[in-house]
Amino acid sequence: MITTGLIVGLVLGFVFQRGRFCVTGAFRDLTLTGNTRWFSALIVLIAVHSVGLFLLNSYGVITLEATPFPWLASIVGGLIFGFAMVYAGGCATGTYYRAGEGLVGSWFALIFYALFSAIMKLGPLAGFTEGIRGITLDNGSLQASTGISPWVFVAIISALAIWVTVYHARKLKMPMATLPPRKTGLAHLLTEKRWNPFVTAVVIGIIATIAWPLSAATGRNSGLGITTPSAHLVGYLSTGDTELIDWGVMLVIGILVGSLIAAKASGEFRLRVPDQATIVKSVIGGVGMGVGAAIAGGCTVGNAMVSTAQFEYQGWVSMVFMIAGAGIAAKVSIKPKKSQAAAPAAESRTV
Repeated sequence: MITTGLIVGLVLGFVFQRGRFCVTGAFRDLTLTGNTRWFSALIVLIAVHSVGLFLLNSYGVITLEATPFPWLASIVGGLIFGFAMVYAGGCATGTYYRAGEGLVGSWFALIFYALFSAIMKLGPLAGFTEGIRGITLDNGSLQASTGISPWVFVAIISALAIWVTVYHARKLKMPMATLPPRKTGLAHLLTEKRWNPFVTAVVIGIIATIAWPLSAATGRNSGLGITTPSAHLVGYLSTGDTELIDWGVMLVIGILVGSLIAAKASGEFRLRVPDQATIVKSVIGGVGMGVGAAIAGGCTVGNAMVSTAQFEYQGWVSMVFMIAGAGIAAKVSIKPKKSQAAAPAAESRTV
């Protein structure tokens, strides 16, 4: 039943919004400030997901299929997507949950992300996408190319996840002052208390694992995904083709609604209309994310959370180039503003 996609999406949207889990800041911070906390949380998510996926595969619950490595598409698409998500103000999931919070700029980014992913996957540029993704290398995963059991790589990523968790736990400073809680019990924990990024990562990893067999039961042998379902949703709205409505489409609808519920419950929902320049940046970012994700074969979910957990080269290479693209965009769009703001202050000190 594809309605399970809606249920998973509702839960996932709630968790994304309350946990503020968006990897744009994680990738950007790596190059701007060297802060690794959110990127480390992503590593934890990948580790939890990889353990779950290979357990399910071992017991025959799901089948992880071997695929070739579209190396050129992973590089080009990852770079475009990483650059664009900084301009959009969030990755695919971040854009969805911020749209649910009432950020109008994210509405524009989301609309153009979905539209251009449809153009690239279903529309006039589908041939180009298929062509560049057709340039491949065989043995598209670590286990396929090395002949080593995937459990060795699961053990390595799990050890790394434990190490970064302990490292950041030791670096934690004194807790920040907060207002007295207005709620108690579960309501306080779910809708008011600040969520720990590592706990959020574990929860998302578990949800991502549960999602796979639920999706496979409907004939969609895949887990979490944002780009193709977004493209299918646009395709359905423009053609009325009900065959495009699958588990993944229900998932992204659920994410949007779930984030809205979370924002309402936590008092964080508010319509915020940005200035014209921000809207233009959001549109450009949305277009770039749709193009880049379609070429790369996934966004920060499909590649950086799911494909990486399967130790596919596509996921890891795409993520590296997403980080590079985000770093370039951050230096172009953020650092000049800081230097411009610092210049008048420097002049005033010399007067």
